[in-house]
Amino acid sequence: MNGVTEVRAGLPPRGGAARWRRWPGRVLPGPRTTPFTFWYALLLVATSLFAAYADPARVAELLRGSSTDAAHLAATPVRVLVASALWIDGGLLSGFALAFVVVPAALERRVGAARTLAVFLGGHVLATLATELPVGAAVATGALPPGAAHRLDYGISYGVMTCAGALTGVLPGRLRWLLLGGAACYATADLLTFADPLSSAGHLLSLALGVTAWPLLRRARSGPRPARLHGDLGHPALRRPVARPAVARPVPGRPVPVAGARRR
Repeated sequence: MNGVTEVRAGLPPRGGAARWRRWPGRVLPGPRTTPFTFWYALLLVATSLFAAYADPARVAELLRGSSTDAAHLAATPVRVLVASALWIDGGLLSGFALAFVVVPAALERRVGAARTLAVFLGGHVLATLATELPVGAAVATGALPPGAAHRLDYGISYGVMTCAGALTGVLPGRLRWLLLGGAACYATADLLTFADPLSSAGHLLSLALGVTAWPLLRRARSGPRPARLHGDLGHPALRRPVARPAVARPVPGRPVPVAGARRR
């Protein structure tokens, strides 16, 4: 138009610019779309900042008290299972911190907050018990030294890996196998380094736990959707017939009333 730029006032941008502006809302958690991931992420940010800037002795004491080692699981299992999920091993710049922002949020958008919470906590608890209870049994039988029962163990990695395994079940074909293969390769490579074999085995187990949740999550997605606002009536069974106003039929010999006319 001879160098004149057309401006569409009040309308969203077209093409690639609109997609680039919308992608943060589709990837990052939000208080309305993904409330579980959003508020949990804020809690993790707070605890991570405390761990980074508070007194190191106080932080070490809290982490030790939150550890899900065999000794703590035998004494106060519920407390340490909850407290250990309030910290990020490695801080805000760790890989699992970045994965938490994306993976549980993507799962929550597809299956809801309650099921995402169940998947995360289920993986966190089951993988912790599966890796630490054998250690406690080995210490009790003398196969391991007593110090093994006080191994420092905390963080969100088991829950994140379980959510990653569950997310692959509700993604389309290529994305499903790409995410599952990448997560499995990471956990396997970490196990082969033998730096922390117990945690690495827990990561593989967590991923497998998420995969076992595929049938439940798919069944939940295939069920009837509840009715939503803004004109979406959801499932046909939830639709209600709309009552139409009665129309008066003309009677022979009587004038038809006209809207807006008044009788005198």
